[in-house]
Amino acid sequence: MDQPTHPPASGTAKRIKLSVLDQTPVIHGHSVADAIAATVELAQAADELGYTRYWCAEHHGLRGVANPAPEVMIARLASVTKHLRVGSGGVMLPYYSPFKLAEQFLMLEALFPNRIDLGVGRAPGGDMRTARAVAKGPYDAGEHFPQQVAELAGLFGDTLAEDHPYRGVLLQPVIDTRPELWVLGSSEFGGLLAAQLGLRYCFAHFINAHYGHRVTQAYRERFTPGPMEKPYCAVALFVICADTDAEAEALEAGVDLRRVQMAYGMNEPVPSLEQGAQAKLQYRDRELSVIAREKPRSIIGTPERVTERVLALQAQFDADEIIVLTVAGSYRARLRSHELLAQAFSLRAEG
Repeated sequence: MDQPTHPPASGTAKRIKLSVLDQTPVIHGHSVADAIAATVELAQAADELGYTRYWCAEHHGLRGVANPAPEVMIARLASVTKHLRVGSGGVMLPYYSPFKLAEQFLMLEALFPNRIDLGVGRAPGGDMRTARAVAKGPYDAGEHFPQQVAELAGLFGDTLAEDHPYRGVLLQPVIDTRPELWVLGSSEFGGLLAAQLGLRYCFAHFINAHYGHRVTQAYRERFTPGPMEKPYCAVALFVICADTDAEAEALEAGVDLRRVQMAYGMNEPVPSLEQGAQAKLQYRDRELSVIAREKPRSIIGTPERVTERVLALQAQFDADEIIVLTVAGSYRARLRSHELLAQAFSLRAEG
C-alpha cells in the first residue's frame, strides 16, 4: 500500500538544515540488539535522505536507552554512511579526561575525515548512583566543566596556555583536520560558556521548552570569536511526524506514558503502541497533570502541523540548524517520521 505524500514546507526564511539526535531507544518487547540495529538502519536512511548530521547520546543505567558509549557507535555509523557528519550529542564530559577524549575523537576524525562532531554536556545521563559508579566517585556536574571544555578547545586548536601542564604533550593521531566541537545544554550555563569560548552551541528544547530562545539570543549577543569566527546555534526538538492524525495520536499516547513513567521514577523500556493505548484509558488526575505539564516539550502530528511548529521555533531561536529527537513506540514509525520530515523540508541527499 502506497504511503500518502505531503507537500513540502514553504515560507522558510533560509533553507533549513535538519539533523538527527538518536538515544538508541529500547522499545518494550524488543531487545537491545533490536535497538542498535534500528539505530544503524535510521542512520543509513538519514544519510540517503539528506540530513546534515547524526548524533548519538550517552546514557547510563536506563532500560529505555542503550548507548553508554557514543564513541563506539559513531565508528559503526560512520562506517556505513557516506555523507552525514556523525558525532556525540553528547559525551558527558565530567566523566572523562579531556586529553583522552580528544585522542578518541581525533582517531575517529582520522578514520572519517571532516565527518566527526564532538558534542559535550555536563549532565550525568542517568541517576546519581549510577553516575558515581561510572565516575568511580562523586560526579562533578559543573565545577570543572568550563575548564574541561576550554582544555578540549585548546587541545584541538593547539592553543593551550604556555604554563598549561599538558602544553607540548604529543596529541595523537597527528592529523590536519579536527572534529567540530559543540557545547550542549538546556540552560544559560552552556550557552554563555559556548559564547565565551567561541564554540558552536545546541540548546535542548526537548528538555527545557520554556525560555531557550533567550539563552540562544544571549549566546549570539555575547559571542566572542574563538575556534568559530561567528556564532552557530542549533536547537534540538522532540518531533514525531505521522501520515495521519490518528497515527499521530496513537504515537503520542506512548510518549505520554513514558513521561508519566519518568515522573514516577520508573526505569522501564520505551512503551509500545499497545501499552500507550491501554494506559490512556486509565489515567487519573495526577497522571493527566504530568502529561499536560510535559506537552510543550514535544511536537507530534502530521507533516503540515509539525513543519509549522518547527519553523516557528526555528524563527524564535534564530537557529542555524534543527536537530530532531524521535522516540516512538515503533521503530517503523520512527523511520517513517524522518522520511516525512525530509520530504516536508525538501532535503536533498548528496551524491
